[in-house]
Amino acid sequence: MEKLHVGFDDTDSRKGGCTTYVAALIIEQLSKLRVSFFDYPFLVRLNPNVPWKTRGNGALCLRILCEPQQIDEVKEVVAETVEKESELSEAGTEPGIVFFKGEVLSAVEAFAERTMTSVVTKKEALKLIKKHNAEAIRFKTGRGIIGGLAAIGAQLKGDHTFELIAYRTKQNRGTPRKIDGSSVLQMERQLGRQVFNNVDPETGRVLITPRGPDPVLYGIRGETAEAVKRGHEIVVSHEPIERWTIFKTNQGTDAHLKRAVSISDVKPYNPVIIRGEVAAKPRVIQGGHVVFQIRDNTGKVDCAAYEPTGTLRDLAMKLIQGDLVEIYGGVRPKSQTNPMTVNAEKIHLIKPAVLLVYRNPLCPSCGKRMKSMGRGQGFECLKCGFHGKTLKKTVYEIERPLKPGLYATSPHSQRHLTKPLLRYGLEKTGNTRLDEQVLPYKFFYGH
Repeated sequence: MEKLHVGFDDTDSRKGGCTTYVAALIIEQLSKLRVSFFDYPFLVRLNPNVPWKTRGNGALCLRILCEPQQIDEVKEVVAETVEKESELSEAGTEPGIVFFKGEVLSAVEAFAERTMTSVVTKKEALKLIKKHNAEAIRFKTGRGIIGGLAAIGAQLKGDHTFELIAYRTKQNRGTPRKIDGSSVLQMERQLGRQVFNNVDPETGRVLITPRGPDPVLYGIRGETAEAVKRGHEIVVSHEPIERWTIFKTNQGTDAHLKRAVSISDVKPYNPVIIRGEVAAKPRVIQGGHVVFQIRDNTGKVDCAAYEPTGTLRDLAMKLIQGDLVEIYGGVRPKSQTNPMTVNAEKIHLIKPAVLLVYRNPLCPSCGKRMKSMGRGQGFECLKCGFHGKTLKKTVYEIERPLKPGLYATSPHSQRHLTKPLLRYGLEKTGNTRLDEQVLPYKFFYGH
């Protein structure tokens, strides 16, 4: 038996389609060839800040065991399915497939990490594919080979999560999704921290259903395959489910964020964690978004907490000059009207500044608040006429309404890769792959 990694990406468009659905179809076709899977299907989210992404910037990888004589047939099935199911008529849909035999090499793993934390080129992907005797199939410009190779290289040896995605029948696509909201709340109550980002606690809004015309009915995210499968059994759908698949994924892990040494190292499109001191009072701009600036000894950078981020925006409004913070987020490049800006996903308030208020002194004769007579001239009491040339303003420390800690965007506005606060402490630290154990496809796939 030979190991074959099949990576592919960029089959969807902003108007429809879904690369995970293409994966589900391929899994069904490969099962008919009696190949085996030695790991779950991988759904790997790449850098969410690249300008050419569609929705979630997710790439897929299937890891199979097959006889050497089956490889050509496997490649044919994959290529035919990708071609048939891709939104090829849409501008910007540029599918690519990569086939990689044997063990994944460290150079490919490093490439995968770069696709999550920075911007890479198709030229880099092609160079690696050629160097390691892999094979690529490109449709149109084939930009999807970047994601295909990255999904192969992403081994998810450390922290990872799972998502069960249920798909709609063709006749229902484009219509409102019919899910029993109370059953989703029941799932949350029963499974607790085993699942996440399925309901927004601030609004009660159900988050498992997307809103677009794609084939996804709902997606349940959780810590284990068993948890999301159990969630699927609890959720009640009032429309038929065509199929479902469980994916291993880097969603909810902050895999995209890379700590920058200093503000001068911040680059456009890169997701960063950057530390600095709030340089001035935050301001509210059109749309209710909050913008503030942080600084260190290498420079300054604007940061933004957008109105839909809810809790994070409220925190940003309360920051003051001198607060020591870390900002987690993606970097928006400079435009004609705005400087380069870090779009905040989380704010870590490390050390709040002391808020001091200066007030005129009380009259030592009658106790009334005095009035300044001008710079360096002291104070006078308008009630009793007392003059105090040596009196000074009184300094008061005001208790602030925020405490040190980590604050995140509201769940309804979180990106796929953003680690929710409730996942802290649940991170996986070891490689939980199945290590040569053949995984029956029916365990992670069904109708």
